Parts: sequence; C-alpha cells; structure tokens
Amino acid sequence: MRQRVASGSPLEPWIGFSRAVRVDDRIFVSATAAIRPDGEVSEDVAEQARRCLVIIGEALEEAEASLADVVRTRVYLVDREDGPAVAGVHGEIFGRTRPATGFIVVAGFLDPRWKVEIEADAILQRPTAAG
Repeated sequence: MRQRVASGSPLEPWIGFSRAVRVDDRIFVSATAAIRPDGEVSEDVAEQARRCLVIIGEALEEAEASLADVVRTRVYLVDREDGPAVAGVHGEIFGRTRPATGFIVVAGFLDPRWKVEIEADAILQRPTAAG
C-alpha cells in the first residue's frame, strides 16, 4: 500500500513531491518549512519550528498516525545560533516520544525567510498480542 499526503502547498506539484508518503506501517514526511496558509512566515525561529511540527502533525494525521509515532526527525538550520530555540520546541513536542534526531546546519533554503526545516519518519504502532 502506498498513500500520498498533500498539504496544499503550491510547491508540491511544482517540485513534484508529497508532504508525506505512507508505505504500509511507515510514514515519511518531507522536509517541512513554516509556511502559514496565507503564505507568510514568522521571523521567530521557535515559532517557525512549532509551525513546521504542526504541518508535520497534520500530515501524519491524514496518514492515520500522530507525532507519538515519530521515530526519527531531522532538523535543518541555517544558523547554528538558532539551535537552542529550536531544540526547546522539539523537546516540548517530543519530550515523551524522544525520537532519534539530528540537527544539521545548512547553507540555506529555497526561501530566505525560512530559518528551519524539519522532516520526520514515523512507524505505526502495531497492537501486541496482549492488546
């Protein structure tokens, strides 16, 4: 089974990607920038990180999963100085889940307003024989 999830971003058909793809019990969420529905992007990096995770959470829900199913994230930053602010948001959202993660500093993104992009991989939890 292969399910594609779209977020409505105009970049998806232009670039030719899905916000997320579910294959069986695995969901792969593309690198996600903090674009609001009106196209605006906050200047605040913590708010950008939070918006990225909201978009990721919505994509996971459409694939019948949640942020609790995330097993790995990758956080891409333009400025290493933003690491603590983004780490705080990541810890707030994933503190109980504690997925494998990496914080990677990059040269930049397609839109210079973006300070952070986050991608995630999730595995749906299968019920055990006990329930």
